[in-house]
Amino acid sequence: MEDQYLSLSEVEAIARRAHQGQVDKNGHPYGEHIAAVARGTAARGGSEAQIAAGWLHDTVEDGRLSREWLARAALPEATKAIVDALTRRPDEPVEAYTARILATPGALLVKRADLAHNSDPARLAALDPATAERLAAKYARMRELLGLTGDS
Repeated sequence: MEDQYLSLSEVEAIARRAHQGQVDKNGHPYGEHIAAVARGTAARGGSEAQIAAGWLHDTVEDGRLSREWLARAALPEATKAIVDALTRRPDEPVEAYTARILATPGALLVKRADLAHNSDPARLAALDPATAERLAAKYARMRELLGLTGDS
């Protein structure tokens, strides 16, 4: 990224600090998920702005960083827009959420990486069957609304 913006290593450090102490549904450090999304974004040909969004994609939604922090952060506008698009609002219908992702340049690629990690069969298999089934259906519906059926 350009000199006026945070480097990817700085963004990673901020995201890891923000999620420090948080665990996923399997009890694993949340840093594993955000790293997987950043890697998945890069592997799918994502730009530096998209990779930065991959690191930060859950920070605002999870209340780890504020919208105000995001607005002031030394990040490209594209990164800020993607993080905002991927931040689901309380009680927001999934249709509105997915429409915002589709309308935001670069957001779909980051969401693909997020869904791929969330839907990893090994991760789902570690959950109790009812939770795994509920999440698999949720992620399938999300893929359908995003036009990603058959995608990983």
